[in-house]
Amino acid sequence: MTIEDDRRRLVTQLRAEGIVDARVLAAMASVPREAFVPADIRHHAYENVALPIGAGQTISQPTIVALMAEAACLRPTDRVLEIGTGSGYGAAVLASLAGRVVSVERLDALADGARERLSAEGFGSVRVVVGDGTLGWPAGAPYDAIVVTAGGPDIPDPLIDQLAPGGRLIIPVGPKPSRLDLVRLTRTADGSLARDSLGPVAFVPLVGAHGWAETPPDA
Repeated sequence: MTIEDDRRRLVTQLRAEGIVDARVLAAMASVPREAFVPADIRHHAYENVALPIGAGQTISQPTIVALMAEAACLRPTDRVLEIGTGSGYGAAVLASLAGRVVSVERLDALADGARERLSAEGFGSVRVVVGDGTLGWPAGAPYDAIVVTAGGPDIPDPLIDQLAPGGRLIIPVGPKPSRLDLVRLTRTADGSLARDSLGPVAFVPLVGAHGWAETPPDA
């Protein structure tokens, strides 16, 4: 079975999981997940599971990456902020769908690796910066979409403040990293915030000034 076969099989699984956005499915089919997975587990790249990438972090399950991208309702001209670069895979998917992507990673080593992978795979337009993701990235605000790839106890106020009119914020929130609700917050035309739930999820902790301390509650 070839890599192309593996990608087609993954897209079939994503459809079965309820992903219907044709642009999202095309992005998931075109972004080479194997390039963002450690070499020793690359043979697992197209399994629909989260995989370790070092430093206690993971590359998210493809279904979750697709779900978050679909929920963000991305347009080709959108400005997107991603919190939690990790391996760079999610940023590559977002860059396939939007106009500009800034991704914030708190760990220097992961940020450096993600920049190299993104550049090598043709996603050099993604700007990877190092910082506290719970503070967002004010220099690029406002954003049409913000996608947070780690779970926190609450929605950080700085992220809400950096959301453009009509913007969508996708974030896992809950009392423990293993007990989270994937939330979409939308800034409506009158400036108010509409909140809806996309279902239960589990993520690595969102660490920072508006997230967990280095040691969150037991998962």
